[in-house]
Amino acid sequence: MRFFRGLLILVAIVAILLAGAIAAFRDPDVPAAMLVAKYGQGASQFITVSSGANVHFRDQGQRLGPVLVLLHGSNASLHTWEPWVAALGDKFRVISIDLPGHGLTGPVPGDDYSQAGMTKFVYDFTAALKLAPFALAGNSMGGGVAARFAIEHPERLTNLILVDAGGMPTAVERDPGLGFRLARMPVIQNIMLYVTPRSLFEDGLKQAIADDTLVTPAMVDLYWELNRREGTRAASLKRFQTPNETYVQDNAAKITTPTLILWGAEDTLTPVDMGEAFAGAIKNANLIVYDNVGHLPMEEVADQSARAVREFLSPAPVAPS
Repeated sequence: MRFFRGLLILVAIVAILLAGAIAAFRDPDVPAAMLVAKYGQGASQFITVSSGANVHFRDQGQRLGPVLVLLHGSNASLHTWEPWVAALGDKFRVISIDLPGHGLTGPVPGDDYSQAGMTKFVYDFTAALKLAPFALAGNSMGGGVAARFAIEHPERLTNLILVDAGGMPTAVERDPGLGFRLARMPVIQNIMLYVTPRSLFEDGLKQAIADDTLVTPAMVDLYWELNRREGTRAASLKRFQTPNETYVQDNAAKITTPTLILWGAEDTLTPVDMGEAFAGAIKNANLIVYDNVGHLPMEEVADQSARAVREFLSPAPVAPS
């Protein structure tokens, strides 16, 4: 009896200390309206889709040009694609969106942050915009969603672009960075509902990007603030608690959409052998690997990667016979 009483006292002391630590280091939520005022101006728009989700998106470039839809990665936002918008907007209609639990879209009705849920979200969004068949590109988590979309809805696509995409196996020991490791740890992940220091995002970006000089204070602030949008940390917790899916890995060979695969050779989050696995599974896919580039080629080598996309989406005209 004394043992159990002592154990209860110890647990109570630990709980009190933990609560005190959370109170001392707590990073408060940022109101959605404040974030919209700071990051949702200019080209930003919102549309409510059939699920009730209020989607933040940007529709830029040539209104009558071929359509390219862009899906960002985990804990990122549509801002990651702005370099491609600048490089491709002269010819293409470039549409970038904030996925569920991310950016200014934030939490969604039903709280489905699984890959399947995000794929349906993209379908609902593109249907709401009444897009004709379009090209779809995705990075990291968004790349896995793009691949799944190509498997489930090939009739909706003209082209598929996978940029350091998730969804395939790797034989390399992955190093996702401290933030992603903590987000997968029981108990710790619950503390991250309240404590997510700016340094965690700075370290994560420097882990993802090969050249640390590209990680600016403004970039770190963008990630840190958007990830503290009210409700977003709870949405992230639900997403990280979702079991890893093998759907893309199991079905990648069914992809028939013309596919371009872009990868950073120095990526430690989704190692390059994952890109090779995609290339091996998807018939006639073209893989381009960039030396001295990490997880975000669309930002790290924006002009070079955008040029590859332009060439892929603009096949050379057939000479008259």
